[in-house]
Amino acid sequence: MMVDIALLDLIRLITGTILLAYASYTDIKTRRAANILWVIMALIGVILLLIQYLDDGFSNIWYLLFIPIMIILMYVFFQMRLLFGGADAKALMALAVLVPIQPLIGTFPLWESFLPGSWSIFANATILFLLIPISLLMYNLYKHNLRFPHCLLGYVITVEQAKHSFVWPMEKIKNGKRKLVYMPKNFDIDEELSEFENHGITDIWVTPKIPFMIPLLAGFITLFFLGDLLLQIVRIVL
Repeated sequence: MMVDIALLDLIRLITGTILLAYASYTDIKTRRAANILWVIMALIGVILLLIQYLDDGFSNIWYLLFIPIMIILMYVFFQMRLLFGGADAKALMALAVLVPIQPLIGTFPLWESFLPGSWSIFANATILFLLIPISLLMYNLYKHNLRFPHCLLGYVITVEQAKHSFVWPMEKIKNGKRKLVYMPKNFDIDEELSEFENHGITDIWVTPKIPFMIPLLAGFITLFFLGDLLLQIVRIVL
């Protein structure tokens, strides 16, 4: 019996969307995502691959070679502290199993690609993550806070709000003066916020701690409906 590959890809879309959406929610709330999510994703991916292989022999079997390559690559990226944390790396490892090849559901995605599916998801997520400054600029334009380059990196909130939010202060008190901090990750946040209060400062610029899981979810959905953003950009440029 011939299995409808589009149906398998639809199951992949539903599975990935649900698990990544839940992981994004818990990541925002607690900065954690349960490992069981990636176990479930990988198991479903293996089952779908077996069904596909037993049905048609999996003509694009070379794509399966990219699964261990992607897993090793994400492990190296995590160890080098590049781009993301442990949950993000585990998510991409599981996605390598769930979406080893480009999906095809009806006429979607709009742009075809020869690259492994998980790599396209990673590329999409990275591009979408880099678009965050544009979103911040639009927000600050609405709030009339157009101080450059601050408005491309964060937004203004009260010091009290900053104490209870997942943000990094973009400013630091140095020699009694406020200084912009481009890489605000290497100082004690509570101590720094107290310093602002001691100087009578109530509002500060902060940059949000946006989990990579969110653009990963967006990159995953983008793959199924649009395709590989990076490859399409290269095609347009060339």
